[in-house]
Amino acid sequence: MKINAYAALEPKAKLEPFSYELGELGSEQVDIKVSYCGICHSDLSMINNDWGMTQYPLVPGHEIIGEVVASGDAVKNVKVGDKVGLGWLSSSCMSCNECMSGSHHLCSHGEATIVGRHGGFADYVRGHWSWAIPLPEDIDMSKAGPLLCGGITVFNPIILADVKPTDTVGVIGIGGLGHMAIKFLKHWGCEVIAFSSNSNKKEQIMKMGATKVINSKSPDELESIKGKLNFILNTTNVTLDWNSYLTTLAPKGKLHTVGAVLEPMAIPAFSLIGGEKSVSGSPLGSPALTKTMLDFCVRHNIYPTVEEFPLEKVNEALKHLEEGKARFRIVLKN
Repeated sequence: MKINAYAALEPKAKLEPFSYELGELGSEQVDIKVSYCGICHSDLSMINNDWGMTQYPLVPGHEIIGEVVASGDAVKNVKVGDKVGLGWLSSSCMSCNECMSGSHHLCSHGEATIVGRHGGFADYVRGHWSWAIPLPEDIDMSKAGPLLCGGITVFNPIILADVKPTDTVGVIGIGGLGHMAIKFLKHWGCEVIAFSSNSNKKEQIMKMGATKVINSKSPDELESIKGKLNFILNTTNVTLDWNSYLTTLAPKGKLHTVGAVLEPMAIPAFSLIGGEKSVSGSPLGSPALTKTMLDFCVRHNIYPTVEEFPLEKVNEALKHLEEGKARFRIVLKN
């Protein structure tokens, strides 16, 4: 099958039309006709080779919504005609301890959708059936793409940390990830404190479901919630004064990061020991949890706030994201 796509041919290059042959369909693989594909900051990182693992030409795109148009003879759970989503991972080995225990997203042999292969800025994309997540019947496909990466990335920690509806929680960084975290936590039943350094976002943040917005650059405002939070989710990828956030945690509170902070995090041991506090992190979630998250979204009408661009204007969309203008996720329509 010939695929028409947009690819970066070298680091930091603009994307240009690109075509390639997919080859023979594997027995456990499905081909998906792409209807929508979200743009994640990870796409930018891969285009720029920020993580040192990009292979060119690169077709980005890993927040894919579409329809199964072909399936191998050993495919289970999905069939031709099904509407599905494909996220950061496109396959896992299905035999290691992690896969056999349901943690497919932790498989050491997993295949990422845009690492060493081509992703969803294209008319078709291929993946293993286990990661082609069936979509709930009533989901809004035009807004669902970012849920397949950004959404599950912030939903998984809620489960991992056993966040309760009675908890008071904090979200650091109200962008593409953080704004979805606020919406999830609001509908989880939590009191949600948002940390933001941009005062212009305050009204928007409150409408998302935050109870209060704290200026993360103000020591006085941080002091006002000292010892009150049961859980904090960091969605930023920059180095912060982590101790100032640890002091806002209640005893046994948890600071969890999904932001890919590239520098070591300076965590004072006594800030953890005295209150039995902990620091943790996670990637996305399993296929089963992703399906649960999508059902939760439909039940509570939770969607990312998105801006839509046609696929052929992908470079304009990437520039919009790179300049920090996205409010709050971008979706490409094919």
